[in-house]
Amino acid sequence: MQTDLPVLRAQRRQARQLRGALQEFSAIADTRLTLPVIGSDSFPRPTGTDWAWRPDAWRLGLPAPGSAGFSDRVALCEGLTVFHDCPAREIALRQIRNTSKSDLAPFGIAIEVFNFEGNFLSLAVDLPPAACEGLRKRHLFSLSTLITAEFPLIAYARLNIKNGPNTDQDIKTLMLDQPDAPLTFDLVNDQIQIARVEKIWIDLIFEKPKLNLITIRDFTLCRHLRAAF
Repeated sequence: MQTDLPVLRAQRRQARQLRGALQEFSAIADTRLTLPVIGSDSFPRPTGTDWAWRPDAWRLGLPAPGSAGFSDRVALCEGLTVFHDCPAREIALRQIRNTSKSDLAPFGIAIEVFNFEGNFLSLAVDLPPAACEGLRKRHLFSLSTLITAEFPLIAYARLNIKNGPNTDQDIKTLMLDQPDAPLTFDLVNDQIQIARVEKIWIDLIFEKPKLNLITIRDFTLCRHLRAAF
């Protein structure tokens, strides 16, 4: 049976419209059904945790998900800033969607570095005011990250606590091949005036990142009290 050409053209037009609607539906369904769920705050917490946090950049889609060719700093969103001193500016920063079943965070942050002749590249994450509320010398901060890189590199995490005119710092080496081993920052070892704490932030610092793609697939922080003896 042969269809008249005018009818066939109309049917083809309808088929194309239907195909577009189906593709749009499929894309929306994939986004909603892909794990992990957008906005998820699900992650392990140590016993006794009284405050836990995953920054919005790893939870929610950002209005401006990327930047490239920026000078010495760029803010991907409020409280999340990349710093560097590379004159070539050959750095690209973007938010990506995590889709692996092993991922707990809905999103990740990818930093792609091409030519790099500077001395430092760091990602600064500002903690919200709630991290300072009720802070005690017995508190510990446990940082868990999931970071992958195309090529091996050395990375550090530095806790910064501004109290009055001073900023106390504690820096530790990140074990990129051991994502299940959180870093613990112990406040009792620092000369911190708890009553004067104004701001806390964490720097992720990457050494010699030239020609590398660094993906921070998750970033979570827990505050809990040390065991009393």
